[in-house]
Amino acid sequence: MLTLFRRTGIAAAVAASALALTVVSPASPAQAASKGVRIITVQYDSPGADRRSNESLNAEWVLIKNTGKKARKIGGFTLSDETGYTYTFKKRTLKPGQTIRVRTGKGEDAKANKYWGRGWYVWNNDGDTAYLLNAKGGTVDTCEWDGGDTQQSC
Repeated sequence: MLTLFRRTGIAAAVAASALALTVVSPASPAQAASKGVRIITVQYDSPGADRRSNESLNAEWVLIKNTGKKARKIGGFTLSDETGYTYTFKKRTLKPGQTIRVRTGKGEDAKANKYWGRGWYVWNNDGDTAYLLNAKGGTVDTCEWDGGDTQQSC
């Protein structure tokens, strides 16, 4: 009887320890990103020939979404590529589920679309990385690709 108690006591302790480790384990980067502001898609190769028309430049974009359950302030956040081209968000709050698309070319900013105002493309068709940083410079999310298509889902 004592041997059975010891075995079941040890098994219970092992099970409790495993449960405690599972509960207190930190979230993976993917889990953490899924609770806030994320890069959803990068359209890095605009359709047709790259002729630097504003229409072509604006067909190159990054879609960002608040995937969390709370509104998130993104004023001061930056979106940049590996070269260092950087777009800075003005004062703005994204509600849960809300998206914002940052287009490379020129246009009139609206709630769902922001314009970088560039006269040349940002995202490299043969591979690049999009970096979304918070106002303090901390990484919020990244998305990278090696080319071969026109867009990358992140």
